[in-house]
Amino acid sequence: MQSTPLATTDNILVLGAGELGMAVLHELAGRSGVRVSVMLRPSATGAASADKHQLLAELDRLGVSVVTADVVNDSEQSLATLFSAFDKLISCLGFVAGPGIQLKLTRAALRSEVKHYVPWQFGVDYDQIGYGSPQDLFDEQLDVRQLLRAQSRLQWQIIATGMFTSFLFEPAFGVVDLQHNRVRALGSWDTAVTVTTPRDIAHLTVSILFDPERLNRVTFTAGDTITYRQLADIIDQSLDRQVERAQWELPVLAAELAAHPDDSMRKYRAVFAQGRGVAWPKAQTYNVERQIETTTVSEWLMEQLG
Repeated sequence: MQSTPLATTDNILVLGAGELGMAVLHELAGRSGVRVSVMLRPSATGAASADKHQLLAELDRLGVSVVTADVVNDSEQSLATLFSAFDKLISCLGFVAGPGIQLKLTRAALRSEVKHYVPWQFGVDYDQIGYGSPQDLFDEQLDVRQLLRAQSRLQWQIIATGMFTSFLFEPAFGVVDLQHNRVRALGSWDTAVTVTTPRDIAHLTVSILFDPERLNRVTFTAGDTITYRQLADIIDQSLDRQVERAQWELPVLAAELAAHPDDSMRKYRAVFAQGRGVAWPKAQTYNVERQIETTTVSEWLMEQLG
């Protein structure tokens, strides 16, 4: 009598439970053949505040186990030991974790026995932008890619998504200023930008995670790719009003950054104004190829207005 092969379970660890981390956990929860855990800071499990209590209750409802570690203060070896208990690792810890953390996590993954790593690369095409861009945090992302490409033990997937759609409307970023009825173009009105919502990023990440054709390569996704002119037109149509249009030209942004070299938003404005590596045709993305619907800027804006 032929024996039936045992079903295997993928043991997956998600790093972080912020906006993207929670979206990924929701996508993974209930999926057959996986066991899902999330790594939180030790302080997050104290449930001292209502927010922490709500987070832990939601994770419990989803059936997600919690492990604790401090990515800033714990050693690489300590993190590697933790990671070794899992098959797949998805990092949803972004730049807010601080400089050096992306490399530290990657080195820990390489030192561990984890088989499959999705680093925090949910952003622009760092290869195209190259070293020495106005946003110095991007250099570390290139270092992460070099480490992964230089080895063969650890399978990896890099998922390029452009910026979060909501960041385009972030008042501190300054591109869309609805309070003052103004839209500013970074570089020129024909400069393009690719954006994706965290919900779509999570859905696509989980799809790509289980796609063997997408191993050890960069996969491009997009909720939308638009020029700043199209953005202003969308806001005019959605809000039924005419926004004031202003242009932030590269020399102006470069001068502002030179005067305030530590200003993170000025770094982002300058690098996005260059228009290199920050946009790609939606028609050439994984989601279009696989016929996975994603949220456009117009749809996102209507959701917010609703």
